[in-house]
Amino acid sequence: MRNRRETLGRLLEIFAFQELRRQASWHDAPVGFHHFRDKDGAEVDVVLERSSREVAGVEVKAGATVTNADFSGLRKPKEACGNRFTAGVVLYDGESIARFGDSLFAVPIRALWEMA
Repeated sequence: MRNRRETLGRLLEIFAFQELRRQASWHDAPVGFHHFRDKDGAEVDVVLERSSREVAGVEVKAGATVTNADFSGLRKPKEACGNRFTAGVVLYDGESIARFGDSLFAVPIRALWEMA
């Protein structure tokens, strides 16, 4: 069962990455896509950078709940980038948007394709 869960998580990350790239293609300013991992093993699935001035991070989670611990990876680039860091988002299989501190949010993954 764990193997299936890991596979689902990887597929969901790929889907979210592709959807973010597709939506970024609509913008005039180019958006760079990166992956973040530091020496301590903290990581962020997708880091978006626009005009080398704005940085945002996206973590993808297959679960229906989000805890403060799910933002640990996003806090690393937030600290490193300072004012350049505009938002950190955990996309998850839940129902509502929730704030987890300054510029950190849990957002239902369906927000990628649904109109607000």
